[in-house]
Amino acid sequence: MSSLARPTNGRMIGGVCAALARRFGTSATTMRVIFVLSCLLPGPQFLLYIALWVLLPSEDKAAHTAW
Repeated sequence: MSSLARPTNGRMIGGVCAALARRFGTSATTMRVIFVLSCLLPGPQFLLYIALWVLLPSEDKAAHTAW
């Protein structure tokens, strides 16, 4: 598994699904379909997506951090 950072290539909106797909070894399309299907269920999916968008570093910024 790789580190959890939003990639600079392959983003659709914020790169959250692409980052999660890379982390768990699946395709970004699969992760996006899972997210859209999860939106049919009650819960805070959009809030979680926005929170991950804010909290996850971008791939170019994550490469510059020392830790």
